Amino acid sequence: MNHRIDPNPESVKRLRVGIRRISPPKPFYFFGYYDKCPWDATGRYVLAKQISYCDRQPGSGECLAVGMIDLNNHDRFVQLDLTAAWSWQQGTMLQWLGRSPDRLIIYNTVEADHYVSVIRDVHTGETRTVPRPIYAVSRDGRQAVSLDFERVNRLRPGYGYCALPEEHPDEPAPERTGIYHVDLDRGESRLIITLADLATHETDERFTDQGHHWVNHLEFNPSGTRFVFLHRWWRRGRSHSTRMYTALADGTDRRLILDSDYISHFCWRDDDTLLVWAKHDRHRDEKHYLLIHAIDGRQQIVGDGVLTEDGHCTFSPDGHWILTDTYPNAESYRTLILYRIADGKRFDLGDFYSQPRLEGPFRCDLHPRFNRNGTEVCIDSSHEGGRQVYILDVNEIVSQV
Repeated sequence: MNHRIDPNPESVKRLRVGIRRISPPKPFYFFGYYDKCPWDATGRYVLAKQISYCDRQPGSGECLAVGMIDLNNHDRFVQLDLTAAWSWQQGTMLQWLGRSPDRLIIYNTVEADHYVSVIRDVHTGETRTVPRPIYAVSRDGRQAVSLDFERVNRLRPGYGYCALPEEHPDEPAPERTGIYHVDLDRGESRLIITLADLATHETDERFTDQGHHWVNHLEFNPSGTRFVFLHRWWRRGRSHSTRMYTALADGTDRRLILDSDYISHFCWRDDDTLLVWAKHDRHRDEKHYLLIHAIDGRQQIVGDGVLTEDGHCTFSPDGHWILTDTYPNAESYRTLILYRIADGKRFDLGDFYSQPRLEGPFRCDLHPRFNRNGTEVCIDSSHEGGRQVYILDVNEIVSQV
């Protein structure tokens, strides 16, 4: 849990916002991470996963159901497939495919002895298999980047997959794995950045011979020309360290843009700028939301004294708002937040009780996500006792620009 700094009370307004649970009361449902929109292009369907338990890590081969909630048919869950390639924090990378977001989805699964991704037409059931799993997909749905989910499972539980064994568990920085570029049209992939490359780039005293390296949190910029990723490694007897890079889609022009040793959640504002919760370069004992240039790493503090905690941040579709949340406070409540960029005003949409039994890798973060026109927000929450999916109406708030 992060140390909490209370925001400036004059900049915070607490609101009562309409909320409804859209997932059935039983068993359990969630969408996953905050960097994907679960609504289809028509606004009728919301993607979700269904599972029979919510308070432990999965065992090897345990499946969940991928599907969608039909908002026009009494919020009925429509099951589409089963998969053993999933994690609590990021699900199975289930998302609408940008080339046809009214009918095509993509998600990861297991085929024989390897992970793959499946492109499915949710209305006809027609599928096509891509011979590598996806991590992040460009907005046009034509390309993806991927990584070694087995390695992430060992080094960062809750974010990787446990259905298959890791190929290089004894190597601190293998040359045969890292970041892959995937052509979704052709079904072709290639290794573009290796862990060995990263482990030998600008090394310092934080690196040790036995510190295992991995990559995580890959995301394309809006046009798909560059992607961002985190290079992480374990320090002997301590926690992990983190560096943030961007690169062109083919892995070239790699730039180390942030090396403050503490880097958490982030999102793209535009093709050239990221919003990141991290330590400031010049104030290493302070953490802020920072606007960071994707090429040269220039920094600007956002929401100083108002956005005072780490959270899962995204910009509204019109770019006027930041949506984020917090981790649990001493009473186990998480706060859902809208921040108006124009005047620095913060609107707290509600406090959601977080079940203490859901902790560590299987915690239930809110992971807030806007719909496609920025009028509704979708969250995962455990405040009613389980793990469910909810929608909040924020139209009246975001219209106040």
